[in-house]
Amino acid sequence: MKRSLVTAYLGFSYVLGIGPMKFASLVAHFGNAEKAYRANLKQLQEILGLVSAEAFYSFRNDFSPEKELDRLEKQSIHVIPQISQKYPPNLLSISDSPICLFAKGDPSKLFPKKIGIAVVGTRKPTAYGIQVTKRITSDLADYGATIVSGMALGIDAEAHKAALDNEAPTVAVLGCGVNIPYPAANKWLYDRILKEGGVIVSEFPPDRTVLPGLFISRNRIISGLSQGVLITEGLKDSGALITASYAANQGRDVFAVPSPITSNMSEAPHILLKQGAKLVTSAQDILEEYNISVRNSKQKTVDFSLLNSEERSIVQALLETPLLIDDLIVVIDFPVSQTLQVLSRLELKGIVEKNSEGKYQIA
Repeated sequence: MKRSLVTAYLGFSYVLGIGPMKFASLVAHFGNAEKAYRANLKQLQEILGLVSAEAFYSFRNDFSPEKELDRLEKQSIHVIPQISQKYPPNLLSISDSPICLFAKGDPSKLFPKKIGIAVVGTRKPTAYGIQVTKRITSDLADYGATIVSGMALGIDAEAHKAALDNEAPTVAVLGCGVNIPYPAANKWLYDRILKEGGVIVSEFPPDRTVLPGLFISRNRIISGLSQGVLITEGLKDSGALITASYAANQGRDVFAVPSPITSNMSEAPHILLKQGAKLVTSAQDILEEYNISVRNSKQKTVDFSLLNSEERSIVQALLETPLLIDDLIVVIDFPVSQTLQVLSRLELKGIVEKNSEGKYQIA
């Protein structure tokens, strides 16, 4: 791939006011991005109009895409134009594909080996929302799905963390430059994604700070990179609904988790369910849409050498199936007080948890 062609795409990515649609018109008119980038003012006016053409012409005189590409390469920031073989086909298929992607980390993770599922939702999840996000995402990750999200607080962060905890690939799509950890409170997650082989990606140039409207734009990339989008919790005006809308328009599948009707956070998923989203209570509900068998998925494992005999008895029972406390007592034949004490220890160790049905299960 010619470097001059890459720098043309890079240059257009930095121009305010020329987005994917105008860029596509320029390429169609001039034949390729390099010719469009080098066009004279009169030629540009035919497509962009007087004001936009003059603004671009002025920008081009003050900006060196060649020097910028050198700078980004030194910072280990990958520049992936639409014409690159490293550009994900899923994203290229949408009508407003980003002119360039900027990536930190491993760009091969943009190509799911099995399936890519976006998991999004509220920044202020309930305990229920955290639990179902963790469980479903962990099971998808166990299968080997690539988990895509926006690295926001709340559901997004839980989804990325579940993927990393299960050694699955994860893609974080930012609404700012990829060299800006946002939000700052998730700097730990940003660092962990890069350290553990994930990828952080954006259509916005490095150093571009957070601006109103950029997050709405990045949502189409989250859905565009995925085969399906799962919404676990959110209000009726949640950004997750915008992502779901993009997904539907892009021909992606939309999945939603039912929530307690007494919770405001049930609004977004229930709106989607009424509109025809697939109801999801397990990862299998998602995987079966793609005719994927889960029989070969990783099974949950526990290191029994770290447990005493009482703990081993309970864990062995729960490995078979989640159980209510009364049923568990019958299986293991322990006194109630003893069972509760051991369960408390196992919960503190993160080995056992209580699900939405009130049953104990392996975490």
